[in-house]
Amino acid sequence: MSRHWWPRVRAAVRRLPLPRTMRARLTAGLLVLLAVSCAAVGVAAVYELNGFLTGRLDQQLHDVGVRFPASLEHGAGVKKSDHDGDENGDTRRQSTGTFGARLVGRDVTNAAVVPSGQNITDLNVSLTTSDRQTLAAIPTDGRAHTVCLSALGDYRVTAARGLDGDVLIAGLPMEPVRAAVHRLELVAGGVFGLALVVAGVAGALWVRWSLRPLSRVAATATRVSELPLASGEVALPPRAPEQDPRSEVGRLAGAFNRMLGHVEDALTKRHASEERLRSFAADASHELRTPVASVRGHAELALLHPDPVPPKVTRALERIAAESARMGEMVDDLLLLARLDAGRPLERLPVDLTHLVLDSVTDARAAGPDHRWTLELPEEPVTVTGDTHRLQQVLANLLANARWHTPVGTKVTVSLETDAKTAVLTVHDDGPGVPEDVQPGVFERFTRADRRRTGGAGGGAGLGLSIVAAVAEAHGGTVELESRPGATTFTVRLPGTRLPGNGDGGAPSNG
Repeated sequence: MSRHWWPRVRAAVRRLPLPRTMRARLTAGLLVLLAVSCAAVGVAAVYELNGFLTGRLDQQLHDVGVRFPASLEHGAGVKKSDHDGDENGDTRRQSTGTFGARLVGRDVTNAAVVPSGQNITDLNVSLTTSDRQTLAAIPTDGRAHTVCLSALGDYRVTAARGLDGDVLIAGLPMEPVRAAVHRLELVAGGVFGLALVVAGVAGALWVRWSLRPLSRVAATATRVSELPLASGEVALPPRAPEQDPRSEVGRLAGAFNRMLGHVEDALTKRHASEERLRSFAADASHELRTPVASVRGHAELALLHPDPVPPKVTRALERIAAESARMGEMVDDLLLLARLDAGRPLERLPVDLTHLVLDSVTDARAAGPDHRWTLELPEEPVTVTGDTHRLQQVLANLLANARWHTPVGTKVTVSLETDAKTAVLTVHDDGPGVPEDVQPGVFERFTRADRRRTGGAGGGAGLGLSIVAAVAEAHGGTVELESRPGATTFTVRLPGTRLPGNGDGGAPSNG
């Protein structure tokens, strides 16, 4: 049976609500230790008192001997009118409740108890069959034994041989011992319970006071964890107050403050490095625009020359013009990212997002006629506040990404809807999906998907999706990716949606 119940007991213990904070655990541990100590002291005190009182009762029983049961030896019944003692039961110098019995063989011939009061004339006591069997089983070794008589309760009894070969049993009641032990249990329980309550309150206050420095360290760590440490200049909060360095909390606070110092130095250096990198990217992109444009212009001019040009030279000039155009687009993208990183504000004008989606899908259908393009638009135009050119670039980059990185015949669905004053734009395709190892950094710069997804089409420099994320963030929105084989969805959320009929009378179209 124990094997079946033990797993249930363990499961019940695991389900018990355990304290979670260190303060609660220390207080609970203190109370548990104190409760165990009090229980041990109480059990030891009760055990010792019970043994002591039982020993005193045994000594009293030894001193009295079997005088009272011996007085019953020749009487057929115990009848008395006074307590001066005769052959029917000598109660002199016998305490109240003293029990006496005479056994012949295994039969109880007489059984009496000393009553309390002066007017009791009948000392006889009625015994049940079980009581008689219990008395008959008492060994005549002169030692005290504890028995339970249904008519009298618990007794401490001793048995000895009489003069006529019978057995004489004398006993004293255990009730005074039980009462004293029970009183001690009540007093000890009350005192220990009060001590636990007082110790619990005092211990909780003491633990709370002792852990105040640790609470300050935790508060400082919480404030640091809420700071945007990923980018930009970060000002760390004041350091945690340091305590005695010889204590554990003091050493923790010191180590934590030193760690914050190292983190602050690293963040400062990183911010300076990022600023230098942004400045370099912006300057380099700005300076490269002119020579790239010049190279492209000279190549196009050479292609327009009327004199005969060898085919190889013509091919070389065409490649120079194409690559310079591609380089110009890359420079423009880098310059845009640098400006967005610098926090330069964008235009804030009403933009008809529905019109932008229609135009972008039309352009994508012309650029990728081998794909299947579908639209899901609301009945009313959706208007947001933002930069028309940049939002159009977001749509163009998402659609170009779907066209470049999916095979011919892929279905691309562009949908637009509103959700609690937020415009939700999704671009979904049923292509092979973005590899799992690429998904975490898909919006980082110069991240390119695995060529296994491209299906042989060309691709960019890995800046398109980073521009999408940067422009969405600059508008206060977000962009997310969910991808698995056969289903890839880019979701752009832009705040500030306005619909005609909501009190603004509509918005102009910026197609």
